[in-house]
Amino acid sequence: MWGIDRTSPLPFYHQLKQLILADIKDRGLAPGDRLRGDHELSARYDVSRTVVRQALSELETEGVLERVKGRGTYLAPQRTSERLVQSLTGLYEDVAARGSHLRSEVRRLEVVPADEQVASELRIAVGASVVLIERLRFVDDEPWALVIGQLPVDVAPGLTEEDLTHQSLYALLEQKYGVVLQHGTRSVEASVASGEVAASLGIDEGDAVLVLRSTVYDDDERPVEMFVAYHRGDRSRFEVDLTRNADGRSERQPLMRITV
Repeated sequence: MWGIDRTSPLPFYHQLKQLILADIKDRGLAPGDRLRGDHELSARYDVSRTVVRQALSELETEGVLERVKGRGTYLAPQRTSERLVQSLTGLYEDVAARGSHLRSEVRRLEVVPADEQVASELRIAVGASVVLIERLRFVDDEPWALVIGQLPVDVAPGLTEEDLTHQSLYALLEQKYGVVLQHGTRSVEASVASGEVAASLGIDEGDAVLVLRSTVYDDDERPVEMFVAYHRGDRSRFEVDLTRNADGRSERQPLMRITV
């Protein structure tokens, strides 16, 4: 498809979207590269500015491109997917599976007393010792998520001495401390970045963030970790796998299995 097919029943803006996508692929453009402007697209494919704007608007909504006022249109960075599915993995495993590199800047790794909310979530006494882990996670050296987690101190004795810069917490719990991670519950909500979160993630205060909250259980149904993670809204997306039975009913899934 090299131009607009004016005999096709497909709307011009839809055809233009496909032409833009093909052009991106043919030219081997990378995230951050500038795309053809509105005027050039209008002249190149002999369509109105209205058609161009609609095509670009849909591609922007779909996360393919970014339009910067006064500067132009650019190929958007690929978002890191986190799937809410029937497997319990962490961000480290999910990023590695996509061929990217994850690094953590460990800001806090210390023993603190559990407050009421943490104690309730982890089913421990208020004031009981928990390991607090605050990490700024980088994907390919770009800040992606600020994660604050807490674990009962007896789940992983000596955890505060570990180097979590380049290793998976879940793999460490399983392989070194013998913790069997069985299942978890997670929720995702949209929010805006506070000043502290924005500064950490390299975005503006008030920008969109996705807030992921999670509690993970072992094979004895004991809560072994809880965390809240603030993900950049322009770099992350969450995917959910759904199933449907032959009788038309949605298949009920066990508690929660996920990936970041």
